[in-house]
Amino acid sequence: MQESEKYQILKNIIKIYLPEDVSADEIRPESTFLEGLNINSANLVDIVLDVEDAFDIRLENEDMDEMRTVKDALEIIDKKISES
Repeated sequence: MQESEKYQILKNIIKIYLPEDVSADEIRPESTFLEGLNINSANLVDIVLDVEDAFDIRLENEDMDEMRTVKDALEIIDKKISES
């Protein structure tokens, strides 16, 4: 799977949980989930669950703690895919 494809899948997951005042256009690799995209912690858990399903991986609590930006999420996804 190409990086651009992973990014697009992740972006499609994230945009479901964006609040009304945040546009999907604001999702960039450097965007932070909590501050930049204004995603609350409950929705972040939903994003993690959707990511697990979409990429057929298992994320641990430590992974979620490290997932501050979209780029962080992509790096964790890459790491988990390579481990499986």
